[in-house]
This record gives sequence, C-alpha cells and structure tokens, in this order.
Amino acid sequence: MRQPHLLSTEACILKRMDYGEADRILTIFTPNQGKLRAIAKGARRTTSRLAGHVEPFTRSQLQLATGRELAIVTQGEVRESFPHLRGTLWHATTAYYLAELLDKFTEDHSEHRDLYTLMIETLRRLDEDAALASNGNGHHHEDTRLAPLADAPHNGNGASNGSNGATPYRSRAWQVLRYFELHLLGTLGYQPALHDCVVCGTALEPVENGFNATLGGIICPNCSRYAHRPVSLASLKVLRLLQTTSWERLPRLRLESSQQHEIEYLLQTLIRFHLERDVKSWEFLRHIQPAHQD
Repeated sequence: MRQPHLLSTEACILKRMDYGEADRILTIFTPNQGKLRAIAKGARRTTSRLAGHVEPFTRSQLQLATGRELAIVTQGEVRESFPHLRGTLWHATTAYYLAELLDKFTEDHSEHRDLYTLMIETLRRLDEDAALASNGNGHHHEDTRLAPLADAPHNGNGASNGSNGATPYRSRAWQVLRYFELHLLGTLGYQPALHDCVVCGTALEPVENGFNATLGGIICPNCSRYAHRPVSLASLKVLRLLQTTSWERLPRLRLESSQQHEIEYLLQTLIRFHLERDVKSWEFLRHIQPAHQD
C-alpha cells in the first residue's frame, strides 16, 4: 500500500469549520505552500491532542499527510497563540478581518512567504495592543470609540457627516490595520498609484487630487474627469507613508476622525474592487466599539 506523503510546516490557522461528529476542516496559511485546506480528525473531542493546536489565529507547527481531497493533520504544536486578541470583541474581530482578507485574496497552493510574515507580524502587533488595552496602559488613554463609517462617499475634505473629532479610537491599532491592507495589496500586485497620476503619469502636485479605484489610484486635477471622488492632501501623505515606510520606522500617527474615515473609505473601495465583493467581517468591525480606556 502506498505510504502517504508527509509535510511538516509552520502554519497560521485562518478559519475552521465543524465537520461530521468530531472533525474540523481548517483553512491554513503556510510560508512555503501558501493556503491549504486540511482536516483535523477528532479535534472536537475533549480528549483530542490536536484541539488546542488548531485554534483560529494561532501559529502552529503542523504535520500533514496527503489525502484524497484534503490534507490530514496528524500532529500539531502551538508556537504562538496571541491570547490577548480574544479578550475583546473588537480585537477578535480584527483577527477575523485579517484572516478573511488573506483567505479571499489568495489561491490554494500559491506560495506567498511575504504575506505569511506580514500576517504573523500583524497579529503580534494587534495582540500587543490588546494587552495594553486590557491592563489600562497609559498609551491608550485616548478616546477609543470606533465610529461607524457611512457607505456614501465623504465630502471634499474627507469628513463624513457628524465626525470631526480628533483621535476617535486607538490610533496604533488603526495604523496596524491600514498598514496590513496596503501591503497586502502591494504584495499581490494591486499596489495603488500614489505618487504619479494613474491616467497621465505626471508627478502629483501637493494639492487636492482625485481617486479612482477602477483605474488603480490617484488622479491629478488635469485628469479630474476620471476621478470618482476627491482625496485630501493630508490623507494622501499618510497613505504614501504607510506604503513606503517599514513598520519599525513609522511614527505613531494621530489623525482626526475625518481623515481616518477618508483613508478607510479609499482602501475599502480598492479592496472591494479587486475582490469584487464585500468583506463581511469589515462590515461588522466598523460598527462595534472597543472597550473605552479612562
């Protein structure tokens, strides 16, 4: 009888689904094999040795055997569990959001080592933020309310109706998510044009420009007939900074809520265009509030 091929790999567990009486079907993301589907047999039993090693948003070392349709998880060991992410609804939802983006943007068995590293590093940053929030660290004494975004485009200065206050919720976590979105798009070949006009190719001037997700970026005033909405100079500068600067060199950004909403709207428009669908977890994430830090 032919012996099954075995693969030992590090993996980030993106999601799981109950199957049969005791099994779980997993979607995992690996550094060398990309996204894989696997079955963890008996993982729902209380006596299972696999159960704790295949939880969503964990970095685990897995041994996989080839199966007819799904890989079979034969062994597992947790490397990182990011426990603080599960402490608040908002932080847990951010993890679901990252996993959904990675799942929807990638094909099975397509290697993306850079995306794997980006995912793990982003989970670490959000887990650290959740830990700071839970112990009342002074860095989070800002207003942490997460104001909902309107579906309608914002006005010319990037403000949405009724939201003009400064630093409405934890700025570092907001920055983490926007950094992930931009670098996910860039790694997959969808990097938005932020320095030259996407229509005529001329260098953008420090003025209010336009934006068109279908064309893939920013549009100069001379080509404004192609723009779907204006983009403030301040928001364009932030997008450029996030796109071209390594995380370690990024300063802590403190933006007004109107500017945060504008940047979120631009990035979500790009994501929706490339996926040709909405991201369900984002729709929930934008309407919930993290715990307020006094």
